[in-house]
Amino acid sequence: MPGLVVFGRRWAIGSDDFVLPGAFELFVRLVWWIGILALYAVHKGRFNCPGGGLLHSYLLVLLVLLAFIICALSALVYVSMQGTISNPGPRKSLPKLLYTRLLLYLPEFIWAVVGAVWVSDSSVHCEKTMVNVIIGTVIASWVIIIFTIIGVVIVFDPLGGKKTFYLTDSINRNLESSQSGQLLYNVKNTATRVWEKRIRLLCCCIVQDDDHRVAFTSIAELFRTYFSDTDLVPSDIAAGLTLLHQEQDKMESCPKEPEEVLCHSPSSLVTDDLDIELENAAHYMLFAAAAYGWPYYVYTNPFTALCKLNGDCCGNRPTDSDITGSDRHNFHFGSILKITGLQYRDFIHISFHNKIYEIPFFVALDHKKEAIVVAVRGTLSFEDILTDLSADCEDLTLEDVLENGFVHKGITQAANYIYRKLINDGILNQAFTIAPEYKLVIVGHSLGGGTASILAIMLRNSFPTLRCYAFSPPGGLLSKSLADYTKHFIVAVIVGKDLVARLSMPNMEDLKRRIVRIVANCNRPKYQILLRGCWYEVFGGDPDNFPTELDGRNQDALTQPLLAEESLMVRRSPSYNALEDEPHLNSPPQYPRLYLPGRIIHIVEESSSRKLCSSDIKYTARWSNETVFSSILISPKMITDHMPDVVLKALNSLSQEHGSCISC
Repeated sequence: MPGLVVFGRRWAIGSDDFVLPGAFELFVRLVWWIGILALYAVHKGRFNCPGGGLLHSYLLVLLVLLAFIICALSALVYVSMQGTISNPGPRKSLPKLLYTRLLLYLPEFIWAVVGAVWVSDSSVHCEKTMVNVIIGTVIASWVIIIFTIIGVVIVFDPLGGKKTFYLTDSINRNLESSQSGQLLYNVKNTATRVWEKRIRLLCCCIVQDDDHRVAFTSIAELFRTYFSDTDLVPSDIAAGLTLLHQEQDKMESCPKEPEEVLCHSPSSLVTDDLDIELENAAHYMLFAAAAYGWPYYVYTNPFTALCKLNGDCCGNRPTDSDITGSDRHNFHFGSILKITGLQYRDFIHISFHNKIYEIPFFVALDHKKEAIVVAVRGTLSFEDILTDLSADCEDLTLEDVLENGFVHKGITQAANYIYRKLINDGILNQAFTIAPEYKLVIVGHSLGGGTASILAIMLRNSFPTLRCYAFSPPGGLLSKSLADYTKHFIVAVIVGKDLVARLSMPNMEDLKRRIVRIVANCNRPKYQILLRGCWYEVFGGDPDNFPTELDGRNQDALTQPLLAEESLMVRRSPSYNALEDEPHLNSPPQYPRLYLPGRIIHIVEESSSRKLCSSDIKYTARWSNETVFSSILISPKMITDHMPDVVLKALNSLSQEHGSCISC
């Protein structure tokens, strides 16, 4: 629902968000009150000790104060349970109850201070048990007060005052006037500065230069634009995600028509072509995983990795001129040797240098496949995250190939950095001098997969036989024309419901639209949605059939937002424009649609037979196309399916299955 407005400003919490925290505090207060009452009843006649009169008064006042707090909490929780997410009418009295509850913190704070003074008084010589209980109540009071302050800080919205003003008055204002235009400009500026401060705070541990400052501003503008047209609080988003997950699972369990997913390859030999590419992908995924260095090696070998690295890393390594960047204790290079199985002399160049738009990579000779492999590392640092989030589009013009192509700005700059290193520093010339008959292969996972794809486009004219394997690359990478061009030399591998492969600004707008729609039109209270969602995510079961206002409406009616949805929108979102059958030709989309690179192999989990001590997961692979990844799927595996060890496991499983079939 719209954020709660109290003290004249909007907060990042809804009026229906007090059910669960309020119920927890109510339980604690009840147990506390019963314990104090029992203590008072047991020791009623034992307050004759020095200072006992003070403790007697303290307990009596505390019992009365707790009784008032319990009553206020009960009313707060009851009112917060009423209505639905988009119908806050039954909760209109909640701000007054909240003011009452907050007002009770004042006497509680005073009494906690008084209790601390009395207990610490050396003249008090009462029974030790009673004194310890009083100390416990004082500590409990301070803990609750401190956690309340932390909660207030968390739900504080720096834009609350401006957004509330904009929400309540913008409809009645003429936004064409200079005064209203200046007001809106100031609101946008303030929102951008707030997001920029948040990003700077998260990245406070890294050295910040001009590139970082430009990136911070660009990313802040991106976040401001994305979140500016909705009035959802974080719990609304959580409820929307769990509803979408259950809705998707219901749709997947329904009988389906034959899928429109492409199950054929441009090659005439469909199965052979797929099997060959899977075998190659399984081989080169080792290089893409090795680019992560020791974090990946320790993650996949948690009990033995450090011992092996300590024993073997200091033996052999290339000369210092072949390595750039920091590799303390030689752990990164030692891990690369362990994962790839290569010798130190097989490495032409290794770069561990890492800053924004400049990511680590290595160049090595792969004698098994007779290839010069350029492996690009994926996201592993704050700098890499900033590169990922620099999601503006920029033109990539290729001579004799394409006049105009849009690409992801941050990833393109990372590809430009590696391109300059490979060409200007003569790294590829050195490699082909050593092995002139070898072919060039570029690989990478995640951010590395996206960078490898754009790098392959840049190098394609100079190396016509070049091949690229992009594992789990970002979805918003290339425009349609560039994506089609790369189908001749790039193979992308996606596992399951990988989130990153579906990440693009149009897909995020679509996700926002779906969350707003399903949240606004669900007829259940939010606490029921969240409790049922948590149970479903942890223990499984059948998806809940939450009734919504969408039930029974025809398809034409579904293309327009309902009143409940509009109440959650600060202004009409550009995501609704995508629902119109005939969009205006003169209004270009806010975000150009970008696609995955190359031909796409989609690996899905077919079945799993879980035994007591082991689990056997069977995978299937098929050729797919970019339209399959035009929507973000909500699933517990949307993150794990992206992890490099899961991708490698799936590829190895398919490769071994193919090998066993050949031997049979």
